[in-house]
Amino acid sequence: MRRLRVHNQSRETTLADRAQIADTSRTRKTGLLKHSRLERGEGLWITPCEGVHTVGMKFPIDVLFLDKRRKVVKIRAAMPRWRMAACLWAHSVLELPSGTAAATNTTAGDQLEFETYES
Repeated sequence: MRRLRVHNQSRETTLADRAQIADTSRTRKTGLLKHSRLERGEGLWITPCEGVHTVGMKFPIDVLFLDKRRKVVKIRAAMPRWRMAACLWAHSVLELPSGTAAATNTTAGDQLEFETYES
């Protein structure tokens, strides 16, 4: 299974070291719905994607909207269950454990770097 390490180049911090990749219709539809929680270092990169929902989820998440160059264009921190968020300028979305954006000082405008690997 392909995994992803996500590094914030602007802040020199790591956002995730074992994020999953949702780049097919099936994996984008399922998202994090089957998860009971996200541990620190985990996440889900959904591509392509301009909007997400937390309907049916069991926990809040940080949602980072990214442009094609993987620059953060919008953050929805600690997005609670049963909500929706979108960004028309986004090309993809990175979902992380709630509090990750604040803990790493990640803000809109930060440049992210992705490294894929096989687990």
